[in-house]
Amino acid sequence: MGTTKSDIFGESQNQLANWAKALGHPARIAIVQHLLNKPGCMCGDIVVEIPLAQSTISQHLKALKESGLIKGEIDGPKVCYCIDHKAWEEARLQLGGFFQKIGDPDTCC
Repeated sequence: MGTTKSDIFGESQNQLANWAKALGHPARIAIVQHLLNKPGCMCGDIVVEIPLAQSTISQHLKALKESGLIKGEIDGPKVCYCIDHKAWEEARLQLGGFFQKIGDPDTCC
């Protein structure tokens, strides 16, 4: 969605969409799963585990970082990536609440 259209939606809607988009690729899910199991990874460590090019992994890390779900700290010439626990908890609560809003299945068309 273009930035010119996102302003017609609420902050909560935009944030939910941002997290969903960030998690909407299987490579990003694999990266997040890796970071959940081994916090504090360099991009090269992730490339060893996920069979994609380093540049592709870097692009996915960038998207995850821009969503706020992960953070990267400079460690010399490299960047150490980990889950942003505060943002992750907020996403868990917001997405969980979103998915809990389903009504009675008998009232569906």
